Amino acid sequence: MLVLSRKIGERIRIGDDVVLTVVRIHGDKVRLGIDAPTEVAIHREEVYRRLRSPASGPGPGPEPEPGPEATERGGTGPEGADSSLSGGRAAR
Repeated sequence: MLVLSRKIGERIRIGDDVVLTVVRIHGDKVRLGIDAPTEVAIHREEVYRRLRSPASGPGPGPEPEPGPEATERGGTGPEGADSSLSGGRAAR
């Protein structure tokens, strides 16, 4: 596992098409913005595990509404977070 340190506004690139940006650090929480092509699936770990679980049935149902930590394309999230840093994709 590669472990990196970043400050607010600094970025990490994964390949040519994925950029992670540190948007906010507050206590023990780090808000990351992810800019990636729409064909790249992006999920929080707990959602990914649920989607991959054999007990989840034939396929995922409708996704729950994004929580307060997620922002939609073109919107502004809580506490004035700028969704343009996140590429506008909501966390899943």
